[in-house]
Amino acid sequence: MSGPAASDAPRQSRRWLVALPLIGFMAVAGLFLLRLYSGDPSKIPSALIGRPAPQTALPALAGLVDNGIAIPGLDPSAFKGKVSVVNVWASWCVPCHDEMPLLTALAKDKRLQIVGINYKDSPDNARRFLGRYGNPFSMVGADGNGRASIEWGVYGVPETFVVGREGTIVYKLVGPITPANVDTVLKAEIEKALKAGS
Repeated sequence: MSGPAASDAPRQSRRWLVALPLIGFMAVAGLFLLRLYSGDPSKIPSALIGRPAPQTALPALAGLVDNGIAIPGLDPSAFKGKVSVVNVWASWCVPCHDEMPLLTALAKDKRLQIVGINYKDSPDNARRFLGRYGNPFSMVGADGNGRASIEWGVYGVPETFVVGREGTIVYKLVGPITPANVDTVLKAEIEKALKAGS
């Protein structure tokens, strides 16, 4: 076969070959956007759920005291036997300012301990932050280089974990604690952890 129709066939097949990667990319991008906007970002699954909390000790936040007694750093052995709420925060994190009163309210529940991981912050700024809002934490580990937060699977601050009495991570909240999620989500997960260990 000769003529224009024969010469157009190879050109059309080349166009399809060139368009295939673009079509594939658009399909993948569409799926990504659908996943991104179709759900609650605080429900990002964590590979650490059901696993022991990272065994990384962190030094105390320099100069942080309560009634003249230094607040200790993060000691992973302190997770055994208690339900813990671990909050990753920083003074430069805007949502952390909003959630601090809610953490202070949670700290009144003596059935659990509130533990802080101060992420990539200066000690002076972190102390000022806690001086402004009050310190709900029984321990505050200083994670100056962010390595411990990586071990906890932190995407960004703030994030909050519930650790059961066996030292196992049972829940992860990505994003800030808010009036909308503190009772319906976080306290519900804390209660589950308290019942599981009793």
